[in-house]
Amino acid sequence: MKRTRNVKVVATLGPASDTHETISALFHAGADVFRLNMSHGSHDEIRIKHQIIRQIEEETGSTIGILADLQGPKLRVGVFSGDSELLVEGASFRLDLDEAEGNARRVCLPHPEIFQALEPGASLLVNDGKIRLKVKECGPDFAECEVMIGGVISNRKGVNVPDVVLPLAALSEKDRADLEFVCELGVDWLALSFVQRPEDVTEARELAKGRAALLSKIEKPSAVDRFEDILAVSDGIMVARGDLGVELPVQNVPPIQKRLVRKCRAAAKPVIVATQMLESMIESPIPTRAEVSDVATAIYEGADAVMLSAESAAGAYPVEAVRTMDNVATEVEQDPTYTQIIESSRKVDRMTVADGIVAAAREIAETANIKAICCFTQSGTTALLTARERPRVPIIALTPLVKTARRLALTWGVNCVQTGTLERFKMAVVSAARVARDEGYAGPEDMIVVTAGVPFNVEGSTNILRVAPCDERLIFNTDPE
Repeated sequence: MKRTRNVKVVATLGPASDTHETISALFHAGADVFRLNMSHGSHDEIRIKHQIIRQIEEETGSTIGILADLQGPKLRVGVFSGDSELLVEGASFRLDLDEAEGNARRVCLPHPEIFQALEPGASLLVNDGKIRLKVKECGPDFAECEVMIGGVISNRKGVNVPDVVLPLAALSEKDRADLEFVCELGVDWLALSFVQRPEDVTEARELAKGRAALLSKIEKPSAVDRFEDILAVSDGIMVARGDLGVELPVQNVPPIQKRLVRKCRAAAKPVIVATQMLESMIESPIPTRAEVSDVATAIYEGADAVMLSAESAAGAYPVEAVRTMDNVATEVEQDPTYTQIIESSRKVDRMTVADGIVAAAREIAETANIKAICCFTQSGTTALLTARERPRVPIIALTPLVKTARRLALTWGVNCVQTGTLERFKMAVVSAARVARDEGYAGPEDMIVVTAGVPFNVEGSTNILRVAPCDERLIFNTDPE
């Protein structure tokens, strides 16, 4: 389906969106990629959602991306004898490995790895940061803390440890089983939770074995500190602002978001801005003005995609939430200021022939009356480089590989079309002209830019550019090949 915007919309599926009818409505409302949250739902339920998405893809003839989001290790306190306790500011509270039920003075924290990493002065955040503890004394099996911010603590509430890098793998045993399941199922992207270091991504890549692209969720201060190293080994990034806003002062999150988005753009790797984008639409058919501005800010920054979580997974208005995201994106991209911001922030170190080819394609498209840039790609790299340029005209990515087309569904401005295998550049130009006409991007009298690599069907060989008419009779008359 031809979209009228460049930024992509990711919609999470859940209890409010688990039928063919609703998922189809989400797609037609504007969802380009569907997120399967592995924290919720059995493998059978995930399989059914995957099958429905692929059915809709076949029915519509449109490429749809599927993102499986792995849960990651969950750090939680144990249980209390009365199910909950009130912690008072200034009081002492102990965390330890004793499995006995907790009380107002202590509770079990069944994660020895945390105690191994803690030092006096470190902070522990409970229940999404609503309770803050400061470590006064610690050992291999305990942490004696002072309550800095009090409140009610109850059974199995989550714990965040923002000040230290924990000796925990990003992949739990559940994650490993889930990874293998969704890779065999045929998802296009894997989102990795709890990434602290580049080695976490490398481990997942060895397990994925090329079956899915890897997207690292940046949700911990340690990941922000080592972001460039993590970006280098990742295929994409998710700015997961929920946990970032818990583990860092909330005022730090907006500038971090802006920096990470720009670094991803420079690296030609897709970046999703996620969490609480239209949170009020879980219960309301209308978002707040602040939420609309938040979505617009991510789009003005040049993010590849914006994401809905509970809004589409468990909310009362999933289709309306997607439609709102689509409407905001369309309106923002029609604003002349958007073009000015995007182009002024285009700072790229071009070092390869492919870099030069896609830059030239964008320059030509903006100088002449070009209707689209058509790029032939095997791995998707040429399309990613073209998208990095943020051209003013549509990008049509043509590939013989459905796997590549589906992965590119996450990338800014890229419209994917699966083609047959081509052996000659002239036939590639003819194919590009036909697609541009058939998909409604250009008429017979219009011109397009075509980029490709010769020899064909070789990854990373982009080395040729041609300005061509969309009338294939003119292509045959003017091409000596």
